[in-house]
Amino acid sequence: MPLRFFGKDPETNGDHCPTVWLDEEKQEFVFQGWKADDALQAECLSTGPIPDTEAVVRLPVRMAQQIREALDAAERAAVR
Repeated sequence: MPLRFFGKDPETNGDHCPTVWLDEEKQEFVFQGWKADDALQAECLSTGPIPDTEAVVRLPVRMAQQIREALDAAERAAVR
């Protein structure tokens, strides 16, 4: 599964996080982000359960450009 890399947080503190990729073969976005704390997790749970196979991660708004580029690439790939 080759991932297409779109970028890391421009203000990363050296831990190389958060990061955005696109898996073009599976048509899935892949995000590496900060784990949600208990308060955020509880707020997200108010809209429904979070399965054990899923997680809530946080990405800063300053990564909008990398996320937008990944979205555009996914849409172009779907048109093919």
